[in-house]
Amino acid sequence: MGSVIKSIVELDHTLFFFLNGAHCNFLDPVMKFFSNIYVWIPLYLLIAGCLFLVFPWKKALLALLGILLTFLITDQLSSSLIKESIQRLRPSHIPGWEGTFRLLEGKGGLYSFVSSHAANVFGLACLSSLLYRKRWFTVSIYTWATLVSYSRIYVGKHFPLDVLCGALLGLLAGWFVFWLYNLVLHKIERHAVHRRSHN
Repeated sequence: MGSVIKSIVELDHTLFFFLNGAHCNFLDPVMKFFSNIYVWIPLYLLIAGCLFLVFPWKKALLALLGILLTFLITDQLSSSLIKESIQRLRPSHIPGWEGTFRLLEGKGGLYSFVSSHAANVFGLACLSSLLYRKRWFTVSIYTWATLVSYSRIYVGKHFPLDVLCGALLGLLAGWFVFWLYNLVLHKIERHAVHRRSHN
């Protein structure tokens, strides 16, 4: 088992150096843009705000709470639980690695597994695509999530396995919250029907 894990880690390192090293001057600012979480706040607000244009306000409010819950789950699981439990060093914190790869941002936190960026954006992509159910939106939001996740490798902050597992965590969280959303929505609608039948 130990040799299998060692082989996976070595492959992950090789893939990291390949992806991080495959660059061009044009892409550097683009990837730094995608990697910056704060520039995407307007997009988050737009996705949340459009819920109230597409759905009745009660359903939209429930969906908004679902998005917030998804972020809470992915962020807390990735940052507070998994990173602190696994304690895998970021590329920028590995002794002897300084100057061996391209680091376009600050070193960041000590641990890298799993990528919180990837978990958060794929959680949002999964839940919002299930809520909106529009092909153009699904393609766009998953493309965006993939670019954000890839940018974390490009700028030197994460290994590919960090990003892959972070994305998987986000997808699972998004599916779980969507299931919970439908469960609560069904109970609310059933309660409303029950009240009307007794009036």
